[in-house]
Amino acid sequence: MQIDRIELEPRTMLGLHETVKMADLTDYFMRAFEASAAELAQQGLAPAGPPLALYHGMPTDTVDVTAGFPVAGPAHGAGDVVVTDLPVGEAVTSIYTGPYDGMTRTYDEIAVWLREHDLATGADMWEEYLTGPDADPDPATWQTRIVLPLA
Repeated sequence: MQIDRIELEPRTMLGLHETVKMADLTDYFMRAFEASAAELAQQGLAPAGPPLALYHGMPTDTVDVTAGFPVAGPAHGAGDVVVTDLPVGEAVTSIYTGPYDGMTRTYDEIAVWLREHDLATGADMWEEYLTGPDADPDPATWQTRIVLPLA
């Protein structure tokens, strides 16, 4: 597994922010991406990258999350859809390939790498869904970019 240290540039996302049970995450993502895409269209904007989920704090059995799309131009929140700035500065990133329920091992490997390099992460992190079920029904081909801003 490759882990890269990068510098994050300022980015903004438009998404649905909720606190949901981990078991309800798949349903939430479907609602969040649909609502965010509809609001982007309403504002005449297009996504400026793949769908993403910004996790606020460490997920437990409940998750504080904003899921939606990055935007390049000015956007505004409407209804339950909010505009959120993604963290900037140093971060570590890795690309996981496989079904979503197998990502835990990648997170564990990143945690070991962070300890070995004496690095700590900030409160927020995100996943960018580079390819998924919409692109290929075979979960073995899905790719997720994991981004962990450093403290």
